[in-house]
Amino acid sequence: MKYRIESDVLGKVKVPADAYYGSETQRAVDNFKISGERISWKLIEAYVIVKKAAAIANMRAGALDKRRGAAIVKACNEVLDGKLSDQFVTDVFQAGAGTNINMNVNEVLANRAITLLKGSKGDYTIVHPNDHVNRSQSTNDTFPSALQISCYLAITEDLIPALKGLETALKKKSQEFSKVVKVGRTHLQDAVPMTLGQEFYGYAGEIGYTVDGLSTVSSLLLELPLGGTAVGTGLNASRSYAAGAVKEIRRMTGSKFFITKNKFKVMQGQQCILALSDVLKEISIVASKIANDLRLMTSGPRAGIGEIILPAVLPGSSIMPGKVNPSIAEMLNMVCFEVIGLSRATDVAFESGQLELNVFTPLIAYNTLFSINILTNAINTFSSRCVSGIKINRREIERHLKMDLSRVTALTPYIGYAKAAKIARTAYLTGKSLKEVCLDMEVMDRKTLDRLLDPKRQV
Repeated sequence: MKYRIESDVLGKVKVPADAYYGSETQRAVDNFKISGERISWKLIEAYVIVKKAAAIANMRAGALDKRRGAAIVKACNEVLDGKLSDQFVTDVFQAGAGTNINMNVNEVLANRAITLLKGSKGDYTIVHPNDHVNRSQSTNDTFPSALQISCYLAITEDLIPALKGLETALKKKSQEFSKVVKVGRTHLQDAVPMTLGQEFYGYAGEIGYTVDGLSTVSSLLLELPLGGTAVGTGLNASRSYAAGAVKEIRRMTGSKFFITKNKFKVMQGQQCILALSDVLKEISIVASKIANDLRLMTSGPRAGIGEIILPAVLPGSSIMPGKVNPSIAEMLNMVCFEVIGLSRATDVAFESGQLELNVFTPLIAYNTLFSINILTNAINTFSSRCVSGIKINRREIERHLKMDLSRVTALTPYIGYAKAAKIARTAYLTGKSLKEVCLDMEVMDRKTLDRLLDPKRQV
Protein backbone atom coordinates (compact mmCIF):
# COMPACT_ATOMS: atom_id res chain seq x y z
CA MET A 1 0.00 0.00 0.00
CA LYS A 2 1.21 3.49 -0.79
CA TYR A 3 1.19 6.11 1.94
CA ARG A 4 1.45 9.83 2.39
CA ILE A 5 2.96 11.43 5.47
CA GLU A 6 0.88 13.92 7.45
CA SER A 7 1.92 15.83 10.56
CA ASP A 8 -0.07 16.93 13.60
CA VAL A 9 0.71 18.11 17.12
CA LEU A 10 1.91 14.61 18.10
CA GLY A 11 4.20 14.13 15.12
CA LYS A 12 4.13 12.38 11.77
CA VAL A 13 1.51 9.83 10.69
CA LYS A 14 1.39 7.42 7.75
CA VAL A 15 -1.98 7.70 5.97
CA PRO A 16 -3.01 5.54 2.99
CA ALA A 17 -2.30 7.60 -0.11
CA ASP A 18 -5.78 7.15 -1.57
CA ALA A 19 -7.61 7.93 1.71
CA TYR A 20 -9.59 11.12 2.02
CA TYR A 21 -9.28 11.04 5.80
CA GLY A 22 -6.15 12.34 7.48
CA SER A 23 -3.85 12.03 10.48
CA GLU A 24 -6.39 12.29 13.32
CA THR A 25 -8.65 9.69 11.76
CA GLN A 26 -5.67 7.41 11.17
CA ARG A 27 -4.64 7.74 14.81
CA ALA A 28 -8.19 6.79 15.83
CA VAL A 29 -8.10 3.75 13.54
CA ASP A 30 -4.72 2.69 14.97
CA ASN A 31 -5.73 3.22 18.61
CA PHE A 32 -9.29 1.93 18.67
CA LYS A 33 -9.44 -1.50 17.06
CA ILE A 34 -12.26 -2.50 19.37
CA SER A 35 -15.48 -3.75 17.80
CA GLY A 36 -15.28 -3.34 14.04
CA GLU A 37 -18.64 -1.54 14.31
CA ARG A 38 -18.85 1.88 12.70
CA ILE A 39 -21.05 4.82 13.53
CA SER A 40 -24.46 4.91 11.85
CA TRP A 41 -24.48 6.37 8.35
CA LYS A 42 -27.45 8.48 9.40
CA LEU A 43 -25.21 10.26 11.90
CA ILE A 44 -22.57 10.85 9.23
CA GLU A 45 -25.22 12.28 6.89
CA ALA A 46 -26.50 14.58 9.61
CA TYR A 47 -22.95 15.68 10.43
CA VAL A 48 -22.34 16.52 6.78
CA ILE A 49 -25.60 18.50 6.73
CA VAL A 50 -24.22 20.51 9.67
CA LYS A 51 -20.88 21.04 7.87
CA LYS A 52 -22.59 22.20 4.70
CA ALA A 53 -24.83 24.58 6.64
CA ALA A 54 -21.80 25.88 8.54
CA ALA A 55 -19.85 26.53 5.35
CA ILE A 56 -22.72 28.48 3.82
CA ALA A 57 -23.30 30.48 7.01
CA ASN A 58 -19.57 31.22 7.35
CA MET A 59 -19.37 32.44 3.78
CA ARG A 60 -22.33 34.75 4.33
CA ALA A 61 -20.76 36.05 7.54
CA GLY A 62 -17.45 36.70 5.79
CA ALA A 63 -15.67 34.12 7.94
CA LEU A 64 -14.87 31.79 5.01
CA ASP A 65 -13.80 32.78 1.51
CA LYS A 66 -16.13 31.70 -1.26
CA ARG A 67 -13.55 29.65 -3.16
CA ARG A 68 -12.91 27.34 -0.22
CA GLY A 69 -16.49 27.45 0.96
CA ALA A 70 -17.89 26.43 -2.42
CA ALA A 71 -15.47 23.49 -2.58
CA ILE A 72 -16.51 22.35 0.92
CA VAL A 73 -20.18 22.60 -0.04
CA LYS A 74 -19.57 20.54 -3.19
CA ALA A 75 -17.72 17.91 -1.15
CA CYS A 76 -20.66 17.80 1.27
CA ASN A 77 -23.07 17.28 -1.62
CA GLU A 78 -21.03 14.33 -2.88
CA VAL A 79 -21.15 12.64 0.52
CA LEU A 80 -24.89 13.29 0.81
CA ASP A 81 -25.24 11.64 -2.60
CA GLY A 82 -23.71 8.49 -1.11
CA LYS A 83 -20.13 8.92 -2.27
CA LEU A 84 -17.03 8.41 -0.07
CA SER A 85 -19.01 6.32 2.43
CA ASP A 86 -16.01 4.01 2.87
CA GLN A 87 -13.95 6.91 4.24
CA PHE A 88 -15.80 7.15 7.56
CA VAL A 89 -13.87 4.52 9.42
CA THR A 90 -13.76 5.19 13.18
CA ASP A 91 -14.85 2.49 15.63
CA VAL A 92 -17.91 3.03 17.81
CA PHE A 93 -15.73 2.72 20.92
CA GLN A 94 -13.30 5.61 20.67
CA ALA A 95 -12.08 8.79 22.34
CA GLY A 96 -14.80 10.67 24.19
CA ALA A 97 -17.26 13.30 22.98
CA GLY A 98 -17.13 12.28 19.31
CA THR A 99 -13.99 14.24 18.40
CA ASN A 100 -12.76 11.36 16.24
CA ILE A 101 -16.03 11.33 14.33
CA ASN A 102 -16.02 15.10 13.86
CA MET A 103 -12.41 15.07 12.65
CA ASN A 104 -13.07 12.12 10.35
CA VAL A 105 -15.82 14.20 8.71
CA ASN A 106 -13.65 17.35 8.69
CA GLU A 107 -10.71 15.56 7.07
CA VAL A 108 -12.74 13.78 4.42
CA LEU A 109 -14.48 17.00 3.41
CA ALA A 110 -11.23 18.97 3.48
CA ASN A 111 -9.33 16.50 1.32
CA ARG A 112 -12.18 16.16 -1.13
CA ALA A 113 -12.42 19.96 -1.35
CA ILE A 114 -8.64 20.09 -1.92
CA THR A 115 -8.85 17.68 -4.85
CA LEU A 116 -11.80 19.62 -6.28
CA LEU A 117 -9.49 22.65 -6.23
CA LYS A 118 -6.84 20.60 -8.11
CA GLY A 119 -4.63 20.17 -5.07
CA SER A 120 -3.12 17.04 -3.50
CA LYS A 121 -4.62 15.25 -0.49
CA GLY A 122 -2.98 16.40 2.70
CA ASP A 123 -2.09 19.87 1.42
CA TYR A 124 -4.04 21.68 4.10
CA THR A 125 -2.81 25.09 3.01
CA ILE A 126 -5.58 24.84 0.41
CA VAL A 127 -8.42 23.69 2.70
CA HIS A 128 -7.78 22.91 6.36
CA PRO A 129 -9.97 20.47 8.35
CA ASN A 130 -9.99 22.71 11.44
CA ASP A 131 -9.52 26.22 10.12
CA HIS A 132 -12.02 25.96 7.27
CA VAL A 133 -14.34 22.92 7.51
CA ASN A 134 -14.63 23.28 11.29
CA ARG A 135 -14.83 27.10 11.27
CA SER A 136 -17.14 28.50 14.01
CA GLN A 137 -17.62 24.99 15.38
CA SER A 138 -16.53 22.53 18.04
CA THR A 139 -17.18 18.83 18.39
CA ASN A 140 -19.02 19.80 21.57
CA ASP A 141 -21.83 21.65 19.80
CA THR A 142 -21.82 19.93 16.40
CA PHE A 143 -21.94 16.34 17.68
CA PRO A 144 -25.11 16.89 19.77
CA SER A 145 -26.64 18.81 16.86
CA ALA A 146 -25.82 16.06 14.35
CA LEU A 147 -27.11 13.40 16.74
CA GLN A 148 -30.42 15.20 17.24
CA ILE A 149 -30.85 15.77 13.51
CA SER A 150 -30.09 12.12 12.69
CA CYS A 151 -32.44 10.82 15.39
CA TYR A 152 -35.24 13.17 14.36
CA LEU A 153 -35.01 12.12 10.71
CA ALA A 154 -34.75 8.42 11.60
CA ILE A 155 -37.81 8.66 13.83
CA THR A 156 -40.02 10.68 11.51
CA GLU A 157 -38.99 8.98 8.27
CA ASP A 158 -38.61 5.38 9.49
CA LEU A 159 -39.76 4.39 12.98
CA ILE A 160 -43.04 6.30 13.25
CA PRO A 161 -44.22 5.03 9.81
CA ALA A 162 -43.28 1.49 10.90
CA LEU A 163 -45.28 1.79 14.12
CA LYS A 164 -48.24 3.30 12.30
CA GLY A 165 -48.06 0.39 9.86
CA LEU A 166 -48.22 -2.08 12.75
CA GLU A 167 -51.09 -0.16 14.31
CA THR A 168 -52.98 -0.32 11.01
CA ALA A 169 -52.30 -4.06 10.63
CA LEU A 170 -53.59 -4.72 14.16
CA LYS A 171 -56.71 -2.61 13.54
CA LYS A 172 -57.44 -4.57 10.36
CA LYS A 173 -57.23 -7.80 12.32
CA SER A 174 -59.46 -6.26 14.97
CA GLN A 175 -62.12 -5.62 12.34
CA GLU A 176 -61.62 -9.01 10.71
CA PHE A 177 -62.05 -10.78 14.07
CA SER A 178 -64.78 -8.52 15.45
CA LYS A 179 -67.39 -11.30 15.59
CA VAL A 180 -65.08 -14.10 16.76
CA VAL A 181 -66.04 -14.72 20.41
CA LYS A 182 -63.38 -16.41 22.53
CA VAL A 183 -62.41 -17.05 26.13
CA GLY A 184 -60.76 -14.08 27.80
CA ARG A 185 -57.81 -14.78 30.07
CA THR A 186 -56.53 -13.11 33.22
CA HIS A 187 -53.67 -14.52 35.32
CA LEU A 188 -53.31 -17.03 32.44
CA GLN A 189 -56.61 -18.51 33.65
CA ASP A 190 -59.98 -18.62 31.89
CA ALA A 191 -61.98 -15.40 32.17
CA VAL A 192 -65.26 -14.02 30.81
CA PRO A 193 -65.70 -14.03 27.03
CA MET A 194 -64.53 -11.32 24.68
CA THR A 195 -64.01 -11.09 20.96
CA LEU A 196 -60.66 -11.70 19.35
CA GLY A 197 -61.27 -8.35 17.66
CA GLN A 198 -61.41 -6.63 21.05
CA GLU A 199 -58.12 -8.23 21.99
CA PHE A 200 -56.41 -6.96 18.84
CA TYR A 201 -58.06 -3.57 19.27
CA GLY A 202 -56.24 -3.36 22.60
CA TYR A 203 -52.92 -4.17 20.92
CA ALA A 204 -53.51 -1.49 18.28
CA GLY A 205 -54.20 1.04 21.03
CA GLU A 206 -50.98 0.15 22.84
CA ILE A 207 -48.96 0.74 19.69
CA GLY A 208 -50.85 3.96 18.99
CA TYR A 209 -49.91 5.19 22.45
CA THR A 210 -46.21 4.66 21.70
CA VAL A 211 -46.60 6.62 18.45
CA ASP A 212 -47.98 9.53 20.45
CA GLY A 213 -45.06 9.35 22.86
CA LEU A 214 -42.51 9.18 20.05
CA SER A 215 -44.10 12.15 18.29
CA THR A 216 -43.92 14.18 21.49
CA VAL A 217 -40.26 13.40 22.18
CA SER A 218 -39.28 14.00 18.55
CA SER A 219 -40.27 17.66 18.92
CA LEU A 220 -37.63 18.01 21.65
CA LEU A 221 -34.93 17.02 19.15
CA LEU A 222 -35.55 20.16 17.08
CA GLU A 223 -33.78 22.36 19.66
CA LEU A 224 -30.10 22.53 18.58
CA PRO A 225 -27.07 23.90 20.48
CA LEU A 226 -25.26 24.84 17.27
CA GLY A 227 -23.03 27.88 17.76
CA GLY A 228 -22.19 27.03 21.38
CA THR A 229 -18.71 25.88 20.26
CA ALA A 230 -16.60 24.50 23.14
CA VAL A 231 -18.65 25.06 26.31
CA GLY A 232 -21.77 26.93 25.18
CA THR A 233 -20.42 30.48 25.16
CA GLY A 234 -20.03 30.65 21.37
CA LEU A 235 -16.33 31.55 21.41
CA ASN A 236 -14.91 31.94 17.84
CA ALA A 237 -18.35 31.94 16.19
CA SER A 238 -19.71 35.10 14.56
CA ARG A 239 -23.01 36.53 15.79
CA SER A 240 -24.85 35.65 12.61
CA TYR A 241 -23.36 32.16 12.21
CA ALA A 242 -25.79 30.03 14.28
CA ALA A 243 -28.94 31.59 12.82
CA GLY A 244 -27.55 31.27 9.30
CA ALA A 245 -26.53 27.66 9.82
CA VAL A 246 -29.86 26.53 11.26
CA LYS A 247 -31.67 28.29 8.43
CA GLU A 248 -29.75 26.07 5.98
CA ILE A 249 -30.41 22.96 8.07
CA ARG A 250 -34.14 23.71 7.95
CA ARG A 251 -33.93 24.15 4.19
CA MET A 252 -31.99 20.91 3.63
CA THR A 253 -34.09 18.71 5.94
CA GLY A 254 -37.51 20.31 5.56
CA SER A 255 -37.81 20.19 9.36
CA LYS A 256 -38.26 23.04 11.83
CA PHE A 257 -34.97 22.92 13.71
CA PHE A 258 -34.10 25.99 15.77
CA ILE A 259 -31.28 27.27 17.95
CA THR A 260 -31.86 26.71 21.68
CA LYS A 261 -31.83 29.72 23.98
CA ASN A 262 -29.86 27.67 26.51
CA LYS A 263 -26.93 26.02 24.76
CA PHE A 264 -25.38 25.01 28.09
CA LYS A 265 -28.44 22.89 28.89
CA VAL A 266 -28.29 20.91 25.66
CA MET A 267 -24.51 20.51 25.58
CA GLN A 268 -24.28 19.40 29.21
CA GLY A 269 -27.21 17.03 29.27
CA GLN A 270 -28.94 16.48 25.92
CA GLN A 271 -31.96 15.23 27.84
CA CYS A 272 -33.96 14.98 24.62
CA ILE A 273 -31.88 11.92 23.67
CA LEU A 274 -32.35 10.48 27.15
CA ALA A 275 -36.11 10.95 26.77
CA LEU A 276 -35.95 9.31 23.35
CA SER A 277 -34.08 6.34 24.80
CA ASP A 278 -36.84 5.90 27.37
CA VAL A 279 -39.52 5.93 24.65
CA LEU A 280 -37.56 3.37 22.60
CA LYS A 281 -37.48 1.17 25.70
CA GLU A 282 -41.23 1.64 26.17
CA ILE A 283 -41.87 0.68 22.54
CA SER A 284 -39.76 -2.46 23.05
CA ILE A 285 -41.61 -3.46 26.20
CA VAL A 286 -45.01 -3.02 24.53
CA ALA A 287 -44.01 -4.75 21.28
CA SER A 288 -42.39 -7.64 23.14
CA LYS A 289 -45.52 -8.12 25.24
CA ILE A 290 -47.67 -8.30 22.09
CA ALA A 291 -45.25 -10.80 20.53
CA ASN A 292 -45.43 -12.89 23.71
CA ASP A 293 -49.23 -12.87 23.60
CA LEU A 294 -49.29 -14.05 19.99
CA ARG A 295 -46.85 -16.83 20.84
CA LEU A 296 -49.14 -17.92 23.67
CA MET A 297 -52.27 -17.82 21.52
CA THR A 298 -50.62 -19.86 18.77
CA SER A 299 -49.04 -22.36 21.19
CA GLY A 300 -49.57 -26.01 20.44
CA PRO A 301 -51.03 -26.35 17.90
CA ARG A 302 -52.72 -29.34 19.59
CA ALA A 303 -51.34 -29.33 23.13
CA GLY A 304 -51.49 -25.59 23.76
CA ILE A 305 -53.97 -22.74 23.35
CA GLY A 306 -53.88 -22.87 19.56
CA GLU A 307 -56.56 -20.24 18.95
CA ILE A 308 -54.69 -18.40 16.19
CA ILE A 309 -52.38 -19.54 13.43
CA LEU A 310 -49.34 -17.43 12.64
CA PRO A 311 -47.87 -17.50 9.12
CA ALA A 312 -45.35 -20.30 8.64
CA VAL A 313 -42.12 -18.69 7.45
CA LEU A 314 -39.55 -21.49 7.87
CA PRO A 315 -39.16 -25.00 9.31
CA GLY A 316 -38.96 -24.97 13.10
CA SER A 317 -36.83 -27.94 14.04
CA SER A 318 -33.78 -29.84 12.88
CA ILE A 319 -35.09 -33.06 14.46
CA MET A 320 -38.90 -32.86 14.65
CA PRO A 321 -40.43 -33.08 11.15
CA GLY A 322 -43.23 -30.67 10.38
CA LYS A 323 -42.69 -28.47 13.42
CA VAL A 324 -43.32 -24.76 12.77
CA ASN A 325 -42.37 -22.08 15.29
CA PRO A 326 -43.53 -18.46 15.81
CA SER A 327 -40.21 -17.29 14.36
CA ILE A 328 -41.10 -13.70 13.49
CA ALA A 329 -42.51 -13.05 16.96
CA GLU A 330 -39.37 -14.57 18.49
CA MET A 331 -37.22 -12.27 16.36
CA LEU A 332 -39.17 -9.25 17.59
CA ASN A 333 -38.68 -10.39 21.18
CA MET A 334 -34.91 -10.56 20.72
CA VAL A 335 -34.74 -7.11 19.09
CA CYS A 336 -36.77 -5.66 21.95
CA PHE A 337 -34.50 -7.28 24.55
CA GLU A 338 -31.50 -5.70 22.80
CA VAL A 339 -33.06 -2.24 22.76
CA ILE A 340 -33.98 -2.50 26.45
CA GLY A 341 -30.37 -3.42 27.26
CA LEU A 342 -28.97 -0.61 25.12
CA SER A 343 -31.31 1.84 26.86
CA ARG A 344 -29.80 0.86 30.21
CA ALA A 345 -26.28 1.37 28.85
CA THR A 346 -27.39 4.78 27.59
CA ASP A 347 -28.75 5.67 31.03
CA VAL A 348 -25.37 4.93 32.60
CA ALA A 349 -23.55 6.91 29.90
CA PHE A 350 -25.76 9.96 30.52
CA GLU A 351 -25.37 9.70 34.28
CA SER A 352 -21.57 9.56 33.92
CA GLY A 353 -21.24 12.82 31.97
CA GLN A 354 -19.33 15.56 33.79
CA LEU A 355 -19.69 19.34 33.99
CA GLU A 356 -19.91 21.10 30.59
CA LEU A 357 -19.80 17.99 28.41
CA ASN A 358 -20.78 14.34 28.23
CA VAL A 359 -17.78 12.50 26.81
CA PHE A 360 -19.76 9.29 26.26
CA THR A 361 -21.84 10.63 23.39
CA PRO A 362 -20.35 8.22 20.78
CA LEU A 363 -21.81 5.29 22.73
CA ILE A 364 -25.09 7.15 23.28
CA ALA A 365 -25.29 7.91 19.55
CA TYR A 366 -24.57 4.32 18.53
CA ASN A 367 -27.07 2.83 21.01
CA THR A 368 -29.85 5.24 20.06
CA LEU A 369 -29.50 5.08 16.28
CA PHE A 370 -28.92 1.32 16.29
CA SER A 371 -32.05 0.87 18.42
CA ILE A 372 -34.13 2.99 16.04
CA ASN A 373 -32.82 1.02 13.07
CA ILE A 374 -33.42 -2.49 14.41
CA LEU A 375 -36.81 -1.56 15.89
CA THR A 376 -37.88 -0.11 12.54
CA ASN A 377 -36.81 -3.21 10.63
CA ALA A 378 -38.23 -5.64 13.18
CA ILE A 379 -41.61 -3.90 13.41
CA ASN A 380 -41.94 -3.69 9.64
CA THR A 381 -41.16 -7.41 9.39
CA PHE A 382 -43.54 -8.26 12.24
CA SER A 383 -46.34 -6.34 10.54
CA SER A 384 -45.90 -7.81 7.07
CA ARG A 385 -44.74 -11.35 7.83
CA CYS A 386 -46.69 -12.09 10.99
CA VAL A 387 -49.64 -9.87 11.95
CA SER A 388 -51.04 -9.40 8.44
CA GLY A 389 -51.22 -13.14 7.88
CA ILE A 390 -52.78 -14.26 11.19
CA LYS A 391 -55.69 -16.68 10.84
CA ILE A 392 -58.07 -18.10 13.43
CA ASN A 393 -58.45 -21.70 14.55
CA ARG A 394 -62.23 -21.62 14.97
CA ARG A 395 -62.48 -25.21 16.19
CA GLU A 396 -60.19 -24.56 19.17
CA ILE A 397 -61.80 -21.22 19.95
CA GLU A 398 -65.26 -22.80 20.11
CA ARG A 399 -64.02 -25.78 22.14
CA HIS A 400 -62.46 -23.51 24.75
CA LEU A 401 -65.54 -21.31 24.84
CA LYS A 402 -67.82 -24.28 25.43
CA MET A 403 -65.82 -25.32 28.48
CA ASP A 404 -65.32 -21.80 29.89
CA LEU A 405 -66.52 -21.67 33.52
CA SER A 406 -66.15 -17.90 33.86
CA ARG A 407 -69.37 -17.37 31.91
CA VAL A 408 -71.14 -18.05 35.20
CA THR A 409 -70.22 -14.46 36.09
CA ALA A 410 -73.29 -13.34 34.12
CA LEU A 411 -75.54 -15.16 36.64
CA THR A 412 -74.21 -13.41 39.75
CA PRO A 413 -76.63 -10.43 39.60
CA TYR A 414 -79.50 -12.95 39.75
CA ILE A 415 -78.26 -15.70 42.10
CA GLY A 416 -75.37 -14.09 43.99
CA TYR A 417 -71.61 -14.59 43.96
CA ALA A 418 -71.50 -17.53 46.39
CA LYS A 419 -74.03 -19.65 44.52
CA ALA A 420 -72.42 -18.84 41.17
CA ALA A 421 -69.03 -19.89 42.58
CA LYS A 422 -70.53 -23.18 43.75
CA ILE A 423 -71.92 -23.83 40.26
CA ALA A 424 -68.52 -23.17 38.66
CA ARG A 425 -66.72 -25.39 41.16
CA THR A 426 -69.22 -28.22 40.68
CA ALA A 427 -68.88 -28.00 36.92
CA TYR A 428 -65.09 -28.12 37.22
CA LEU A 429 -65.09 -31.15 39.51
CA THR A 430 -67.72 -33.14 37.61
CA GLY A 431 -66.70 -32.20 34.08
CA LYS A 432 -70.23 -31.04 33.35
CA SER A 433 -71.11 -27.83 31.56
CA LEU A 434 -72.37 -24.78 33.44
CA LYS A 435 -75.76 -25.20 31.90
CA GLU A 436 -76.02 -28.84 33.02
CA VAL A 437 -75.10 -27.95 36.61
CA CYS A 438 -77.53 -25.04 36.67
CA LEU A 439 -80.36 -27.25 35.47
CA ASP A 440 -79.45 -29.92 38.03
CA MET A 441 -79.53 -27.27 40.78
CA GLU A 442 -82.71 -25.72 39.33
CA VAL A 443 -81.38 -22.19 39.64
CA MET A 444 -83.49 -20.91 36.71
CA ASP A 445 -85.30 -22.11 33.63
CA ARG A 446 -83.52 -23.30 30.47
CA LYS A 447 -84.60 -20.35 28.34
CA THR A 448 -83.21 -17.79 30.80
CA LEU A 449 -80.02 -19.82 31.15
CA ASP A 450 -79.55 -19.91 27.40
CA ARG A 451 -79.89 -16.15 27.25
CA LEU A 452 -77.62 -15.31 30.19
CA LEU A 453 -74.90 -17.83 29.33
CA ASP A 454 -74.78 -16.90 25.65
CA PRO A 455 -71.14 -15.75 25.14
CA LYS A 456 -72.16 -13.39 22.34
CA ARG A 457 -74.40 -11.53 24.76
CA GLN A 458 -71.61 -11.32 27.33
CA VAL A 459 -69.15 -9.54 25.02
